[in-house]
Amino acid sequence: MIEVKNVTKKYGSFVAVDNISFDIKEGEIVGFLGPNGAGKSTTMNMITGFIEPTEGTILVNGYDIQKKARKAKKEIGYMPEGVPLYNDLTVKEFISYMADLKLVKRKEKKQVIENVMEDTNLIDVQNKLIKNLSRGYKQRVSMAGALVGNPKVLILDEPTVGLDPKQITEIRNLIKSLGKKHTVILSSHILSEVSQICEKVIIINSGKIVAIDTPENLENNTKKENIITVTVEDLENKIEEAIKPIEGIEEMKLQKDNEDGTKQYSIKTKADIDIRKNIFENFAKEGITIFELKKSEATLEDAFMNLVKNEEKGGEE
Repeated sequence: MIEVKNVTKKYGSFVAVDNISFDIKEGEIVGFLGPNGAGKSTTMNMITGFIEPTEGTILVNGYDIQKKARKAKKEIGYMPEGVPLYNDLTVKEFISYMADLKLVKRKEKKQVIENVMEDTNLIDVQNKLIKNLSRGYKQRVSMAGALVGNPKVLILDEPTVGLDPKQITEIRNLIKSLGKKHTVILSSHILSEVSQICEKVIIINSGKIVAIDTPENLENNTKKENIITVTVEDLENKIEEAIKPIEGIEEMKLQKDNEDGTKQYSIKTKADIDIRKNIFENFAKEGITIFELKKSEATLEDAFMNLVKNEEKGGEE
């Protein structure tokens, strides 16, 4: 669906995007991540055809964005960051205007507008002025504008920025539903959002691709050690004896000596070992009562920070 081949963007001597390549398949929801100034927005703007690459090729559904710009852009619906809308238009008037810009046929226009409003849950506010809408509804209107013309690719730049938690949940659910009919590229600074919505993540830093993988794989690859936190009542101080037979334990530390007589320990093992079953069995044998046992989990945020740090270290060397 989208092929980015050896793309570079330079502004004078400054290299904003440095020889990047990646593919996005039809029907995928892909998260595009990167710190400020990483080249993320520049890359998205090149895919939409808004700016031209200095070098390289971008294909959208087989069309070269530079050589066959009209056909390529017809395949794309773009929702820019910041919700730039015409506030003195009603919702329906704005969507109608977008339909005219996208050359929707007159006989199809009414049905297209109706379908887009249904897809974005805007029917109830279609006659309201955009300036009187909440931020969440304005995001929906912007997304509706991107959907006009039924493009195969949706590019959403920071679609939940500035929203409250309820609105974020609503927009996330909307994006998931749109992913059933469209290929979606989602730019976001909210890592948990990408983890919940996207099937694949592309991480960019200093103009270069740092990683391309599923959120699950990125999280698992970040995990270098397991930390288990366990809170116990150990009246006879037998915990040292209880963990001795358990293989794979590298370290145990007392974290808290609680007023109620319980103690909290952290137990570190290698990444590929799960000792929870052994803990339950051995502690029970020694008469140690377990009040709580938690296994730490790596997150997409951990993966993101580790990958960016490693990239920066590599650049310094």
